[in-house]
Amino acid sequence: MSIINKSSEDFLGRYLSNASPTGFETPGQQMWLEYIKPYIDEYHLDNYGTVYGIINPGKDYRVVIEGHADEISWFVHYITDDGFIYVVRNGGSDHLIAPSKRVNIHTQGGIVRGVFGWPAIHTRQGKDETLTPKPDNIFIDIGAENKAEVLEMGVHVGCVITYDDPMEMLNGKYYVGRALDNRMGGFCIAEVARMLKENKVQLPYSLYVVNSVQEEVGLRGAEMIAHTIKPQVAIVTDVTHDTQTPLIDKKKNGDVKAGKGPSLTYAPAVHNKLLQIIIDTAAEQNIPIQREAASRRTGTDTDAFAYSNGGVPSALISLPLRYMHTTVEMAHKADVEGVIRLIYETLLKIEDGQSFKYF
Repeated sequence: MSIINKSSEDFLGRYLSNASPTGFETPGQQMWLEYIKPYIDEYHLDNYGTVYGIINPGKDYRVVIEGHADEISWFVHYITDDGFIYVVRNGGSDHLIAPSKRVNIHTQGGIVRGVFGWPAIHTRQGKDETLTPKPDNIFIDIGAENKAEVLEMGVHVGCVITYDDPMEMLNGKYYVGRALDNRMGGFCIAEVARMLKENKVQLPYSLYVVNSVQEEVGLRGAEMIAHTIKPQVAIVTDVTHDTQTPLIDKKKNGDVKAGKGPSLTYAPAVHNKLLQIIIDTAAEQNIPIQREAASRRTGTDTDAFAYSNGGVPSALISLPLRYMHTTVEMAHKADVEGVIRLIYETLLKIEDGQSFKYF
């Protein structure tokens, strides 16, 4: 039986279809907070927009479950005299997928529509035959005659640009769209809060359900909020690469497959005792898991929590994802449910005051 109900899935569709680029996460954060309010006891907002709800507040022992709220995007960087717009990344946006994509330019007056233009194949001959998209040659066309008209439309340097690709279901089992990285994580931790409430679970500690900002530019939101909350334990969820699709080398990128369960990472930042609790929980609850290793850093908010406040025992539960940082990211519904279940069941294993020291 599915643990994601219709109401939850309706929220997920709205949440994934909403734009919340790095540094401009407010609309998504407000939507997420409204969804989790019935399942938490109180909530807080920090200066840069990270939102967290607290279940069973006031305890000395604080456990965090966390995802990040922001999505990759672009900034308006330069406007030509004839009205074309050049861009610079806001996070790890992929210039190769930009040409022919429709975009939303966010202005004070609302959305201005545009397209990433590209020379027609007929014109790319001779030395231009091998022309490929690069960060400095992709451009946006908003149908303006000149720079003055661009400015009159409210578009200026610094306006943020997002793609307009809403969520859909593919073959009845894959969620598809942009920004699954990592609003799927925010959805998963929200569902954990819902399950705790609906199952009337009384936790022996304070649980912080954290949706951090600015992960895509260096784990910055998690870095800030870790010092605010000062948790004793942190369980982070983010996406990882499904390495089964064409053109990916499993020897370099690991062996992870969508539909086969959450992936657990071994890494210096991942605390071995906490990781073992998660592995044992998965075995007890018959939740399939996969494994991968990170040689130095996980590249997720796990690192920010682990190395804060003198060291916080932290672990990473990842959702396999196809085509990361594109507009057609794909996640298997069974894996999403696996992440939710694994976080939920692990929380039931953590005890008040539990020490994670190795000896």
